[in-house]
Amino acid sequence: MGNDNADGIHTAALSGQLDAHTAPDLEKYLEHTIRTEGKKKVVLDFSTLDYISSAGLGVLMGFIEDTREDGGDIKLAAVPEKIYHVLDLLGFPVIFTILPTVAEAEGAFVRG
Repeated sequence: MGNDNADGIHTAALSGQLDAHTAPDLEKYLEHTIRTEGKKKVVLDFSTLDYISSAGLGVLMGFIEDTREDGGDIKLAAVPEKIYHVLDLLGFPVIFTILPTVAEAEGAFVRG
């Protein structure tokens, strides 16, 4: 699902629907990546995500605080307009850094 670059940034692409059926898979993935493997810089590529439900949003919220407390961050990239609209209505741009491309999100980690 994801890969690491030379700067220690882990990038994972989400696709299809992130809903009550698939959110547990993302939760397990982030649990393993962030908590078990200790990866602190995570970029989630939303470019091929078609839909996100409250279950998917809840998974993201469940990891951001602990990740930041541990010196890391989760950045969202290439969010389709219809999904960005949902995130915006719920205040996610205040909580998460949302960038237009994966490269820009990875670059934001490099720049600090």
